[in-house]
Amino acid sequence: MAERKQYASLEFYEKKLGKVMERLGIEPEQYDWDCNRTGCWVQFHYKGSLYRFEHSVQNAQARGHNLSYGSDAFAQVVLALEDLARLVDRGIYDLQNWIAGMKSLPPAQSLPDFCAILGLDHLPQSEEEIKKAFREMAMVNHPDKGGSDVFMRALLAAKQEAEEWLRQRQ
Repeated sequence: MAERKQYASLEFYEKKLGKVMERLGIEPEQYDWDCNRTGCWVQFHYKGSLYRFEHSVQNAQARGHNLSYGSDAFAQVVLALEDLARLVDRGIYDLQNWIAGMKSLPPAQSLPDFCAILGLDHLPQSEEEIKKAFREMAMVNHPDKGGSDVFMRALLAAKQEAEEWLRQRQ
């Protein structure tokens, strides 16, 4: 017998996440999330630092909560962030105080090589971001500015690789 979902649809919590992030003053391009069959994560940039909230069916079950779907774990993360937004709205605590211990630094090996070549410390979210990073690196490293042809070829290849990665992600 299939387990029953405990929460509303994933789309409902996607919209709710957007509203919660807006209440917290976090712009849409500053947060990202992913939800799969067994868990989820929500990460965002706040005052220059990356924060990541992760939850999974396994973590919930280990603590005695009966979850069966990653979308239910996502709902719990969104609801927890909504509770945090309520505390901030009421002036009980500043967001910075609550999340200070939750900083998340991605592992050094987690970013593809094209990010380092493009000078990015995170995964690109749009083609515009890739083009901007490419232009900035090209202006500094172009052979006319004292850079090398080898690096410019690597930079162009990194740009193309990043664009292909982004297309596959969408």
